[in-house]
Amino acid sequence: MAYQTVAQPVEVPLQAKSDEVLITLVQQGEPGAFRVLVERHQERIRNLIYSIFHEPEIVDDLSQEVFIKAYEALPNFRFQSSFYTWLYRIAVNKSRDELRKRKVRRWFSLQTLLDSSDKDLSSKIAVEPRDNELQELVAAGLQSLPDKYRIAITLKDIDGLSYEEIAEIMECEIGTVKSRLSRARAMLRRVLEPLVKERA
Repeated sequence: MAYQTVAQPVEVPLQAKSDEVLITLVQQGEPGAFRVLVERHQERIRNLIYSIFHEPEIVDDLSQEVFIKAYEALPNFRFQSSFYTWLYRIAVNKSRDELRKRKVRRWFSLQTLLDSSDKDLSSKIAVEPRDNELQELVAAGLQSLPDKYRIAITLKDIDGLSYEEIAEIMECEIGTVKSRLSRARAMLRRVLEPLVKERA
């Protein structure tokens, strides 16, 4: 008499599971699921924090704080947004807290600060690492921006998020995001345009 073998289900590794499945596993007490989420998203969170502060020494500490906060809040995650958008919101809020504590000097490339409509302006300036005068002007313009404008520029021009994602992260309307970006760029232009004319 022949016996029919029953095929055993193939276990899908944690690394191959979606964020949503991993979150459910975390909520059910699976110890390795959160580690996979961290490995999957930590580089983007580190890049976001670095883009805001431009200080390598702060990246590790703030990233760790973001994931600790995420782990503590994950049991209450309701799947109303994507995990990475939810995680970005935590990172932005942590960054805001840090920005309130101290004055931050950040250096951005001029090309990343101006949108596509500003190509004529940006093409007239080459931002060289040793160009202290231009660096000081760019830094002064950035330092004059309130946090909400700094963060909007970082999310859009540095991290490349959509208006919809930024609106969700910053908890405001899409129109507000566009308005903040427009105003921030206008403020930067006022600082940079005199130099552009001088060098033209």
